[in-house]
Amino acid sequence: MSGALPPEGWPWLTDVGRWIARGPFAWAFRLRVSGRDRFPRRGPVVVVANHSSMVDGPILFGVLPRRVVFLIKQEMFRGFAGWGLRRIGQLAVRRGEPDRAPLLAAQKVLREGGVVGVFPEGTRGAGDVAQAQQGAAWLARTTGAVVVPVATRGTLRPTGTGRRFRPVVDVLVGEPFELPSDKGRQALEKATEQVRDRLATLVAELDSRRSGEAR
Repeated sequence: MSGALPPEGWPWLTDVGRWIARGPFAWAFRLRVSGRDRFPRRGPVVVVANHSSMVDGPILFGVLPRRVVFLIKQEMFRGFAGWGLRRIGQLAVRRGEPDRAPLLAAQKVLREGGVVGVFPEGTRGAGDVAQAQQGAAWLARTTGAVVVPVATRGTLRPTGTGRRFRPVVDVLVGEPFELPSDKGRQALEKATEQVRDRLATLVAELDSRRSGEAR
């Protein structure tokens, strides 16, 4: 299984975790994955995904065809759970604070040909990608990695509803694209908007598919 990991990551445990995410964990949902064939089989990749539920990350960790090193909020890295996250190659990031260490670690993974996953919205919400932070674009531009947008829908429980039995969750992998290598703050802002637009468009496409099925 291709995919470089940070030094603390254990490849064998990462693969066990991916199996759990694909099987026992994902049994709670009726997963439908489209576009996996678009995912590059080798070389550095920055995955950008929308974020509306805590299970988005684990689902993508399991269903994407390569090991993915996600940037995850530091609050999740407590106790045994934090030990486990580090051993399966995940990186802790402090939200709302300058924190270059995880970005540099992710940069190293990409330069070794690995895959890094980023939720550019920065936090959970509606998952429609109304805004995006600059980390994903910075990583892709500084390493030459391609960007792969991935949309997920169905993990967020509708407001006012109870627990759902095996809801349908759709994952749609978009077309890989490259960002321009122009330097400077304005170029980074432009690249970030390109990332946001590509991902938001993919999410809208998935919403349209699901809406059509519901009619």
